Order: sequence, then structure tokens, then C-alpha cells
Amino acid sequence: MSKIIKIRVSAGAKTEKVEEMADGSFKVRVNAPPENGKANQRVVELLAEHFHTSKARVAIISGATYREKTVLLDL
Repeated sequence: MSKIIKIRVSAGAKTEKVEEMADGSFKVRVNAPPENGKANQRVVELLAEHFHTSKARVAIISGATYREKTVLLDL
């Protein structure tokens, strides 16, 4: 089953967490800096943990260089 979600990323945060917003989107806070894809890599890892799936089943399909991203989850 595939699912597409919208996320908003806060890179360089003090604490890391994934929280669902009222509109069904997610806010993802990561410690990693937004350079060289480090924050995106950490976003994929956190989403995989949150949805109990492997990192290979999580893909950023749009917004790789922006705070707001669209992610495809293959659950």
C-alpha cells in the first residue's frame, strides 16, 4: 500500500521528532543541517522509524531543496 504525505521540515532542531498536524500533514524536526542532503537523509530515517518500515520504502518525491516536501511511503 502506498501513501503520499506532505511534510514540513525544521532542520538543525534541538530535538528530533515527527508529529502529525490537524490537517493530516506532518512536521519533522531533525538535528542534521540542511546541507549536502544531510537533513533529507535524516528525514527519511525518522519517517521510516515512525511508520515502522525500511528506509528504502520512503522517498522524497518533490521539494528536496525546500522545507515543504511531498513524500511517498510504500507501507
